[in-house]
Amino acid sequence: MQSKLSAFGITFGIAALTVYLLVTGRELLVPFAIAVMVWYLINALSRSISRYARAPGWLALTCAIVAILVVIALIVEMISGNVEAVRTAAPAYQANIERLIAGGTALFGLSEVPSFGQILDQFDVRAGIGWIAGAVANVAGSAGLILIYVIFLLSEQRTFTRKLTALFPEPGRRSEVEKILVHIQERTRAYVAVKTLLSFATGLASYVVLIAVGVDLAGFWAFLIFLLNYIPTIGSLLGVAFPALLTIIQFGDLAPFLVVVIALGALQMVIGNVIEPRMMGKSLNLSPLVVILSLAIWGSLWGATGMFLCVPMTVILMIVLAEFDQTRPIAILLSADGDVYRPGSAEEPDQA
Repeated sequence: MQSKLSAFGITFGIAALTVYLLVTGRELLVPFAIAVMVWYLINALSRSISRYARAPGWLALTCAIVAILVVIALIVEMISGNVEAVRTAAPAYQANIERLIAGGTALFGLSEVPSFGQILDQFDVRAGIGWIAGAVANVAGSAGLILIYVIFLLSEQRTFTRKLTALFPEPGRRSEVEKILVHIQERTRAYVAVKTLLSFATGLASYVVLIAVGVDLAGFWAFLIFLLNYIPTIGSLLGVAFPALLTIIQFGDLAPFLVVVIALGALQMVIGNVIEPRMMGKSLNLSPLVVILSLAIWGSLWGATGMFLCVPMTVILMIVLAEFDQTRPIAILLSADGDVYRPGSAEEPDQA
C-alpha cells in the first residue's frame, strides 16, 4: 500500500512539474513546437516528392524547403494586400452594419437604435479580435527563433541514428526504442500530412464558393479556413462563421449570407465527417471527448497555438503512455476504441 502511494506521489509530482514547465517555458516551448510541426511538414512533403518524382533525398528535401518558403512569402503578400483592401471598404461595411442594426431594431420594436460601438461592446468582439491578433503577433515575433529551430532539426536528423546507437548499445533495447520512435514519427507525420492536405482542399473549395458569391477578401478567408481547420470542432465552426459574418456585412442581405453558410457548412461536414476519417484511419485513434478536452487544456496552457497543436501532441502522449505497462491503461482511455498499438505486437503502425 505504501509503495503504491509513493508511486502515485511521484507520478503526481512529475505531472505537476510538467504543467509548471509548460506554462513558465511557453516563450521557448511554443516556437519549438511550431518548428517541430514545420519540420514534420517538410519531411512529409520531401517523402512525397521523393516517392512520386523519384528524386534523390537531398533534392526532394531542397524542393520541399523551397516550396514552404514560397508559400510563406505568398501568404505574407496576400495578407498585406488584404489589409489595404479592408481599409478601402471599411466605410461601406460600416454603412451596411448601421443599416442592419436599424432594420433589426425596427423588427423587434425597439425605441432606441444602439450604435455600432455599443454592439461591439455588448459582444466583446474587440477582446476576441485582440486575442487572435495577439496570437498571430506572437508567432510572427518568434519567426526567427522558429527558423533557427527548424534548421537545427533538419541538420540533427542525419546524425540521430548514430546518437541512438551510442545511447542504447544493447541491440534488443535499441530495437525496442527505435520501434517506439518510428511509431511516434509515422503517426505524427500521417496526421500532419493528411490534415494539411484536407485543410488545403477545404480552403480551396471555400475559395471557389466565396468567389462565386462575390465575397470580398476571398483569398484571405480561404487561408483563414485552412488554418482554422487544424483546430478540432471549433475551427470548423469559426471557418463558417467568419466569412458568413463578412458576407452579411458586405451585402446587407440574407440571401448571400445563407448561400455561404450552407455551402461552407456542407463542405466542412463532408470533408470533416466523411473524407477525413477514411484518410486518417487509425493514424489518429483519439476519443472525440479526449480531443475536446485536449483542445481546452492546451488552449489554456498555450493559447491559440496550443489549440492548433493539441491533437498531434495528444497523439504523441498516447503513444508514449502505451509503451509502459504502468501507464498503458491511461493510453487505452485516451484512444477511441481501446485498440492501442505497442511495439512488439503483430500490428504495424499505420502509414499515411
